[in-house]
Amino acid sequence: MKESPIITKIDAIHFSYTLEDLGKDYNTFNTVYEPGGKQNASGTILRIYTNKGIVGEHAFDGGPSLAEIKIVAPYLIGKNALAREPIYNDLKRGSRHWAMLGMGIIDICLWDIAGKFYDEPLYRLLGGERRPLKAYASTLHGDENGGLTTPKDFENFAQKCLEMGYKAFKVHGWGLARDNIEREVENVLNLGEKFGSKLDLLIDPACEIKNFGDALKLGKACDEANFFWWEDPFQDNGVSQFAHRKLRQLVKTPLLQTEHIRLLEQHVDFIVADATDYVRCGAHEDGGITGAIKIANASEGFGLDMELHGPGPVHRHVMSAIRNTNFYELGLVHPNVKTTKSKVYLDYNDDLDAIDKDGNVFAPEGPGIGVELDWDWINSNKTGEEVIAE
Repeated sequence: MKESPIITKIDAIHFSYTLEDLGKDYNTFNTVYEPGGKQNASGTILRIYTNKGIVGEHAFDGGPSLAEIKIVAPYLIGKNALAREPIYNDLKRGSRHWAMLGMGIIDICLWDIAGKFYDEPLYRLLGGERRPLKAYASTLHGDENGGLTTPKDFENFAQKCLEMGYKAFKVHGWGLARDNIEREVENVLNLGEKFGSKLDLLIDPACEIKNFGDALKLGKACDEANFFWWEDPFQDNGVSQFAHRKLRQLVKTPLLQTEHIRLLEQHVDFIVADATDYVRCGAHEDGGITGAIKIANASEGFGLDMELHGPGPVHRHVMSAIRNTNFYELGLVHPNVKTTKSKVYLDYNDDLDAIDKDGNVFAPEGPGIGVELDWDWINSNKTGEEVIAE
C-alpha cells in the first residue's frame, strides 16, 4: 500500500489581466457588454504541497475565499492530504462564522492531489465515466449598449446558439429589471414563441426583480412560454424558503434555487420546505467537490436534479459522476465578446465555442483536475506570490 501524502506547505500566486469589450451596468455589480470597454480582473492559484512531491493546484477568484484560506491554512500542515472527509468537517466547523468559501477551494486542491496520487481523472475517482455533457449558453446580462439590449437581440443570439449546436439557452436579463418588468416579460414570451420547440429555455434574473408581484408576472410569462426553469427571481437574495414556496404554488415553471445558501444542511432544509424544484450547487461555494457530491446525493434521495453553477473543469468532473443533472452552464457568453475568462489553462475552453457540433462538452482526461496550468501566461501576468503556511 502506498504511503499517504502529507501536507507540508501552502502558497498562493496572484495575477491580473484585462478583458475586452466589457464594462459594468448601472449598479457596478453586473458585467455587461461595452464596446471598447476594458475590465480589469484578477485571480489566484492556490497550491497545496505534499511530502510526496504532489501539488494540488486550483485557480479561483481570490477575495473572501482567500481571506478564509489564510486563517485555516495552518490547521492543514501535517494532515493526510487524502483525508478529505475529516478535513471537510473540521473546516466546516472552523468556518461557521464566515461565508464558508475557503474550504471549497482547499477541498478541490485535495481532490487534485488524490487524482495525481492515483493517476486518475477526478470523474473516475468519483465513480463516473467520461460522457457528453449537454451545455447551455448562459448569457451576459442584458445591456443598454447595443449588444443584448432588446428582446430581438436575445432572439438573434439564441438563433446563433441553436445553429452552433446548443440545445438550451439561458437569459440573464437587464439590471433595470427592478424597474421594467415589462421588458423581461416581453423577452420571455418572444423567446418562447420563436424557440419553444427548438431550445430548452431558462432564465435567471439574478435577484434583480424588486418584489414578489413582479416576480409573479415573470413566472406567469415563463409558464406561457414553456420555460424549462427560472431561478433567483427577486430581491430576497434567493434565500427565503417561504417566499419561494409561495411562488412554486402560483407558478408552474420549475424553480431552481439554493445558489446563495451554503453546504449540505441548508440545501436539504430548502428542499424539505418545498421551496425549490431543481437544486443549485457550486463546488467553489458549497464545500468543494466533497460538498457538491453530498448535495447531489441528497437531492437524488429526494428525486430532484442538482444543477451546477458556472463552468470549469471541476464541474465537468462532478457532472460526469452524477445521474441527476441536466446541463453544464457555459457562461457568461455574448455574441460580441470573445471571452469573459482568464487564460490560466492550456488547451481548455469555456467560451461560447467550447461545445462540439451536438452542443456538448467533456471532462478533462488528465490526472486530478486534468488541465495543465499555463505558467507562461500566469508568470507574465503575476502580481504577487506568498507562502500562506508551512
